[in-house]
Amino acid sequence: MSDTTNQATEATSEKARGERRVIVGTVTSDKMDKSITVEVARLVKHPLYEKFVKRRTRVHAHDEQNDANVGDLVEVVETRPLSKLKRFRLVRVVTRAVQD
Repeated sequence: MSDTTNQATEATSEKARGERRVIVGTVTSDKMDKSITVEVARLVKHPLYEKFVKRRTRVHAHDEQNDANVGDLVEVVETRPLSKLKRFRLVRVVTRAVQD
């Protein structure tokens, strides 16, 4: 009986927390301490000409171990505001950039 109540409690706590956005993008800057800038590129269809146009969004993310470098493909997740601009947190580095 306690197992079912634990599962019900976990399910309601997950519902209350809500879904967090997960974004995959490229690191464009790692010059800040424990922070990175991630650029997310997407294609949007033009409403009149129906041509696909590139659009980009830049987000600032928290990188606790300074793990990501410029050019890395990273996964960030939405979180509470950590500073004036930072609203995302680094989850993992998907692929590393090629170092010369």
